[in-house]
Order: sequence, then structure tokens, then C-alpha cells
Amino acid sequence: MAMRNTQRADRTTEGTGPAVLPRRRLLRMAGAGLAIALTGAVTTACGPEEADASGGQDGSPTPGGGGKGGGDAFTTPPAGTAPGVLWEQRTAVGTLGNHEVLAVVGDVVLVAGDPLVGRDIATGKEIWSLKDAAQPGARLIMGGDTLYLASATYDGDLIGLDPATGKETWRSRLKGTYAQPRPIGADTERVYVIAGILEKDLSSRTNVIAAIDIRTGKAVWSEKRDTGTDESGLTSAVLDGRLVYTDHRKNLTVRDAATGRQLWTKKISRSNFDRMAVHNGTVTIADGRYLRCFSLEDGAERWSLKTEEFDTFNGPTVLDGVLYASDSARGVWAVDPATGKQRWRSSIELGVSVPLQFAKVGDTLYGGTEFSKKGGVQAYDAQSGKLRWTFNDHKGSEVEQWYVVSAGKRLAALHDERLLALPAV
Repeated sequence: MAMRNTQRADRTTEGTGPAVLPRRRLLRMAGAGLAIALTGAVTTACGPEEADASGGQDGSPTPGGGGKGGGDAFTTPPAGTAPGVLWEQRTAVGTLGNHEVLAVVGDVVLVAGDPLVGRDIATGKEIWSLKDAAQPGARLIMGGDTLYLASATYDGDLIGLDPATGKETWRSRLKGTYAQPRPIGADTERVYVIAGILEKDLSSRTNVIAAIDIRTGKAVWSEKRDTGTDESGLTSAVLDGRLVYTDHRKNLTVRDAATGRQLWTKKISRSNFDRMAVHNGTVTIADGRYLRCFSLEDGAERWSLKTEEFDTFNGPTVLDGVLYASDSARGVWAVDPATGKQRWRSSIELGVSVPLQFAKVGDTLYGGTEFSKKGGVQAYDAQSGKLRWTFNDHKGSEVEQWYVVSAGKRLAALHDERLLALPAV
């Protein structure tokens, strides 16, 4: 690697829509499959928390709506108007495929690509750049203060980086035990991977889920999966000593993270490609028309929410003790994750793209929309669900998704090989 330092709920607003698998999701699924074949990336999810809908007449940011440079004294734009861009940089990867290619760690913003680059969130300046460190589009896995990645040299090992400096601080010692191990989660003791089993002819027809001890770099447990089970499309989360994942075979499975012992598994109605929300001893998933919450310990269903007939939910996120999710009926939901009780539901204007991914700063909920056309970065009042503004600079592809991550008083946004910073106002 070459491094260069530099239950059905009532609605507040009704909405209807056709139930079709969104084109964006089909593209993401296809992108994930391609990433498996060419780069070893895997589609996963962790879990781990008054304005017009147009954001101005055409949704464009108003010049001067945000602060300049690295200061924190941002100017609040007029009601209904999106803030301006603080800075913008090109990236080595776009947003088609894995939805966890963007991360902020401390004051450093990262986008998985080759080279892997760390930038100052305040200024956008490059802090470090590392060639051949990350497989393009790979999921950015944090465990403690270490960023874990599959080796981009495809040598069968994992690496750990200090996200502040880009320096390698850890490496596994698997010695070719597995074919292309890829991290699916981490905590302070172990890195969890999915990997192929190498046969004598060097082929790999079966795969395992395994845990790598951070102290020794060696596998401490390995559980073989059923023959024919795909390595792609795995959605996973690690929290409170539990490894939770779904797969192509419509299974939701929970394992003890320390031993690998399967605690329970359940069939769900469809394959889950979206993120899941693991929070306070429960896991919540989008399962077609339903949001379903299960106990991590025994798999008992705690609650479920139902959207309109023929519509579907998108993957949920828990932020500051509230669960947020959108649906194909143009709804954005805020729900109590313990009880499933609806706090509010906001209906999106017809034709406007819904958010698939969320971040939160203060009393504002931010969403990155499924498509750029009639979408972008949306800001909602977190208490009422009212849309405050939408940012979209109308650059890049209209079919690329927007992603947004909170970073103190700023937001990092990714769209079509572009990384932008916005003030969180």
C-alpha cells in the first residue's frame, strides 16, 4: 500500500403509491452482486442513532446560505431555503451499490474507494491518502477506534487502520485459511467476517461466518453456512454481544458474538437488502409491508407496523432513541423503537424522492433521498416531521442516491462521485 499524507398506526397525512420494488434498490442489488465478483465488497448494514418542500423554487441552495471555510458560525438561510455548500471534492467511488461507503470518524470524513482518502470535515483538505488499501465500494467497518477493511491486495487477510492518520495499526494472521474474507461487523474484541472455504483445487463452493480475535489476529470461531448460500446480499449489525444478519434465503439470524452459537433464526417474507436497526435488546427490520421488531434474546416479536396495501417499508434507523423509516407510499415515519407507537408520519409531495438513509443534528432530521431528481438532502423538523428544506445542486446523475452523515455542526453528503459538506442548520 502506498500512502500519501496530505401494529397499524394512524397517519397524520395520508398518501398512496404503487407497490413496486424501487428501481434504485434493484440497481443497488445489482451493484452489490458486481462488487462481490470484482472487488469483494458486500452489501451490508449496521446498526450501530417551517419550509416549503421545494427548498426554494427549484430546490437549489441559495448562495451564501451557509458559512465559508472551516468556521462554525453558519448563517441560517431563510425559511424554505437550503444552505449553501461549504466545500466539494471528487471521490474515487460513487453511490451505486453499498450504502455504507461514507463515514465520519472524529474530524475525518472517509469515502471507500481506491485510493482511500481521509479529509478534514471542516475544510475538505486531504489529510491522508492510501493506495491499494480498500476495495472500491467496500463497507467501512469501525470497531473501537480502528477501521477494518478487507485487504485490497486479495491476500486473504484483513487490515486495521487509524482513521485519523491512515496508518496500518493491525493485520489478521489468517494465512490463507479463507478465500477473500470480508468484514461484516466489529466490536472492541473481534472482527466478524464472511469468507469462502478454500477447497483443494482452490475453488470455494461454501462459505462461513467467522470471528477474528483482535489480539491474536486468528479465528476464534467459524460457523459453516448451508451449501449454496450466497455470500452477497448479507445485511448485518453487531451490538450488545450479538451478531445479527439477514440473507438471500429470507432468514433473520442472531448469534452469540463471543462463541458463534446460533441463538435463533426466523423466516421473513422477503430477502432483506436494507439496513436494520439494532437497539436496546431488539432488532427491527423492513419486511415488505411491515416494520417488524424482535427480541435479540429469543426472537419473540415485540411489535409490527403496517403501511398501505401493496406498499413496502425501507430499512429503519434509530437516532437519539427514535426509529425513522420511509415507505414506498411516500411516507416518512418516526416511531418509538420500544413499543412501535407512531410519533408522526410525514407525507412526501407526489413525485418527490423519499429518503432511504437518515442522520440527525439537534432538532433536525436529515435524509438522503433514493434519487437525485426531485430529491437530494432533505431537512425535517424532528419533532413534527415537517419538511424544512431540500438541498440539491442539480449536478451528477439523477438516478444516483444521496447519502448524508452528521459531523458535529456539519453534514457530509455523498452523491455520484462527489463529496460535499453542508452546514447543519
